[in-house]
Amino acid sequence: MSNDKSILVNLIWKFSERVLAQLVTFIVSIVLARLLLPDDYGVIAMTLVFITVADVFVTSGFGNALIQKKDADNIDFSSVFYFNIGFSLPMYLLLVAAAPYIAEYYNYPIIDPVLKIMGIRVIFSGINSVQQAYVSRNMIFKKFFWSTFFGTIMSGIVGVVMAYMGFGVWALVAQYMTNSIINTLVLWFAVRWRPDLSFSVLRLKGLISYGWKILFEGVSNTIVGELRNLIIGKVYTPGDLGFYTKAQQFPRLLVDNISVSISSVLFPAMSLEQDDEQRVKTMLRKSIVQSSYLLFPMLMGLAVVAKPLVTILLTEKWLDCVPYMQIFCYTNAAIIGMIPRHQALNATGRSDVFMYEHIFARAVGIALLISVYKISVMAIALSGIASSIILSLTVMYTSKRFNHYGYKEQIADVLPIVILSVCMGAPVFFVQYLGMNDFFTLLTQVLLGVTIYTGLSVVFKPEGYKLTKIYAIALLGKIRS
Repeated sequence: MSNDKSILVNLIWKFSERVLAQLVTFIVSIVLARLLLPDDYGVIAMTLVFITVADVFVTSGFGNALIQKKDADNIDFSSVFYFNIGFSLPMYLLLVAAAPYIAEYYNYPIIDPVLKIMGIRVIFSGINSVQQAYVSRNMIFKKFFWSTFFGTIMSGIVGVVMAYMGFGVWALVAQYMTNSIINTLVLWFAVRWRPDLSFSVLRLKGLISYGWKILFEGVSNTIVGELRNLIIGKVYTPGDLGFYTKAQQFPRLLVDNISVSISSVLFPAMSLEQDDEQRVKTMLRKSIVQSSYLLFPMLMGLAVVAKPLVTILLTEKWLDCVPYMQIFCYTNAAIIGMIPRHQALNATGRSDVFMYEHIFARAVGIALLISVYKISVMAIALSGIASSIILSLTVMYTSKRFNHYGYKEQIADVLPIVILSVCMGAPVFFVQYLGMNDFFTLLTQVLLGVTIYTGLSVVFKPEGYKLTKIYAIALLGKIRS
């Protein structure tokens, strides 16, 4: 199978896996949001601050290093596997020891048992990260599809049933843990790889020399991201944090389905072609054009229809999350194309540049957060837009310098799509003033937005439109076969 065809087939499988996961998660989250309170989500968000930070120490760095290393063998994979298990156990014990103090800090006693149970996820992550690296390196993304399918479906059922029975926050805990456990177990049986009884400190040192820079970025990115949740949970209320975190779900749903799918396949593909500079650049440009063509109009449309969407799907008790959702749409729009640019740097061995650009961007982000956190939750959310713009500009510079992707090329690839999205969003925005109820307002906005954007694409035929047609035809062919 040619590399281009392999990339396309794996992209289809990865995209299908993300669509399935996010669609089921989206439906389950709507049901849970109707059954549970914002405070329940706030408690989980406060707990996840610490689990996410611990988790990133286990999962970041080594996985990418295994994918990027040209001659990685089973000794490398086995060494990382045993190291991850050995490292994840004390990380979990640290969470257990800290749980009572974290609960006292927030003045929410329920956080203590919740953190002790959800913290087990760190151990499963140590195993799962090596499995994912093996799947990615060997371009067998079909395996992800099945592990995600069973994990998402079963965890959704468990969460909804427990919420309906009145278990409150424990329904979210059960959903979270069921997903982690089943996902890992299914992938364990679906992937043929098994660790050998071998361990090489020398191999680990070689992987660390590449992976620690990605680990640093992952940790700093997670800390800055979770720092906002930590501050909101402490300075404001669990309900405020619940609205804030729920608002992130819809924009992330779009970004995870498209940008993450493309980039997950792109990194191993670029790693295989890391010695061919022009080839890497071509893949980078295509991924940015493709993700921008799909994501810009979706995020623009989501920001415009946020109010009727939340009212219909989540009920009026969640209306306070609407302005945050609109802000997160613009925050995510500012960093479209960032992930492919990062993958290009990492695939060509420049994880050091990847790290340095984030040191600068995260320092600015923390400074902005500290300067506004006492004002309001809205000010905290708005500071994220400024941070995203600064990070985006930084990544554009490193792409120009190290991947020879010039500013004019970067702007020329994205600007037509931005213009089409704005031309679509403006008339959709004014539909809300027609005086219809929420359902017909939302329906009219969606139909009008799709019609305008599709019509403009057919007329002007931007590069993203052409690529989307190619992938759509390939996907239909795959379904039929």
